[in-house]
Amino acid sequence: MAAILSLAGSNSSISINYKLVKHTSSLIEGHEIRLLNMARYPFPMYSEDEEKQGYSNSLVELKNDIQRADAIILSVNEHNGNPSAYFKNVIDWLSRLERKFLLDKKVLLMSTSGGKRGGIGSIGVIESLLPRFGAEIISTFSLPSFHENFNADGIIDDSLKIEHQKALNAFLETLK
Repeated sequence: MAAILSLAGSNSSISINYKLVKHTSSLIEGHEIRLLNMARYPFPMYSEDEEKQGYSNSLVELKNDIQRADAIILSVNEHNGNPSAYFKNVIDWLSRLERKFLLDKKVLLMSTSGGKRGGIGSIGVIESLLPRFGAEIISTFSLPSFHENFNADGIIDDSLKIEHQKALNAFLETLK
């Protein structure tokens, strides 16, 4: 049984990426799942001046949660074709606390947006960024047009549902 940490790279209280992570986590059996709502983790914008004041307890706790996990399910939001400033800031803080904060972590990387590209730009940026900190990206999934393709029961479109399940299965297969 693997310990899986699930989170979205969004600090929005109504994050659609959090909804996707929560749904994905609900499909997993036989593993320990810890679901984090990043809306509860406020961090100042990273700067050397801020760093001189020390690291917040929330940051240290987040790093410890990541290090206790065997694997991570992450859904990143997108702002203008890139990851949100919030999530990039979280990465900046974590990497200053410990450069290889994702060492040996297997990652299912996802994204969704209200648009037809489904946050694919953000996935591309994060997919190339996370390995620098030790992550192994196992699979990716992009859900376009969230409001048309997702409801309280999960992913509505059958082909997207199958694609999502394939990405999840590939990720889970590495945890055996």
